Amino acid sequence: ENLANKIISAGINRNDIIYSLGGGIVGDLTGFLSSIILRGLKFIQIPTTLLSQVDSSVGGKTGINTKNGKNMIGTFFQPKAVFIDPQTLVSLSKREFLAGYAEVVKYGLINDKSFFLWLNKNTKKIKCLDQSVIKKIIFSCCKNKAQFVKKDEKESGIRALLNLGHTFAHSIENELDYKVRHGYAVSIGLLMAMNLSEKLKYSSYSDYILVKSHLASVELPINLKQLSSRKKWNVNILLKNMYADKKVYKGNLRFILCNGIGKAFIKENINEELIKKVIKEFIDV
Repeated sequence: ENLANKIISAGINRNDIIYSLGGGIVGDLTGFLSSIILRGLKFIQIPTTLLSQVDSSVGGKTGINTKNGKNMIGTFFQPKAVFIDPQTLVSLSKREFLAGYAEVVKYGLINDKSFFLWLNKNTKKIKCLDQSVIKKIIFSCCKNKAQFVKKDEKESGIRALLNLGHTFAHSIENELDYKVRHGYAVSIGLLMAMNLSEKLKYSSYSDYILVKSHLASVELPINLKQLSSRKKWNVNILLKNMYADKKVYKGNLRFILCNGIGKAFIKENINEELIKKVIKEFIDV
């Protein structure tokens, strides 16, 4: 509200353009404001973090967190353009760069096994920010996401697959009052989803171990204690948080699972005790 008032008092009109220069939070905030001020202003995304370049700047989702949940206030509002310069990633800390990498892995798990295997093969180049590798990553992820958004802009169907691992991740973020990088929670969320897929016999144990090993090799967290060793994690509270997520459908939790690496699908009506068992494994390490 404060930003909206400042922008309006500056005399903005419908012919003006708002630019978003920064990471995912800046992009979401800018997009949301652009969608509601004067009933919609043009805005351009210039993402400067890996997470925003491969995911949040593309697709038109805007979201603001509340105490009741992740991205509970927001709109679907497409930017007029997205300009990406991979050189901005050089300015990031290692932790910030890796936070975006979890979303990169997500795309391989959803529908591109060959991309995941290529990532696994190029771990060293990724960690040292080899520009040819980074450019391929950004291009591949943007192209992949654009295909989903083109088919299902408002997430009424297939676009929901892009939420792989996010039902778990959003619950984790909520429990830590959002004082954790989104990508770190997503890293564990992806593993939880793969673990649940394996327990339901959709995916193999070897697939789960391969994903776990890859995330560990790039120094992303693979259990909850790595996120916070002081936090007393509670299975029931994490499960309860999931029911506050906007992806709950008619009171039922909706998960994105994998029928092996590269074959994601939507699954509902999963036994709560099995979900608790998965969460517990990531607490008791």
